[in-house]
Amino acid sequence: MYFNRLKKKWNITSNLQLVVIFIVFGLTGSVSVKFTDPLLDFFKIYPDTFKSILGGVIPYWIIRILIVFPIYQILLLIFGALFFQFRFFWEFEKKILRRMGFKNLFKKR
Repeated sequence: MYFNRLKKKWNITSNLQLVVIFIVFGLTGSVSVKFTDPLLDFFKIYPDTFKSILGGVIPYWIIRILIVFPIYQILLLIFGALFFQFRFFWEFEKKILRRMGFKNLFKKR
């Protein structure tokens, strides 16, 4: 029942396409987190660095999320293309960016 609502909301007709989309979301999340660690290491950003600062490791996690987010967005399009679902993920990206305030970049037709 829930999957039927998702298929309708995302304008998908095939259960296989839905499974592929779930796989892309899963892969993208895992790989983006793996890419973030070396980047944080390169800039020498570690949780221990922030322990003496007011708020503890909260600034570290804010920085980490700010780094993961764009990596995730780019990888989502790459994996979407590799799994022949680029159109779906491009529309998904535009929707996210519009909600974040980038409406002028992606005007709805």
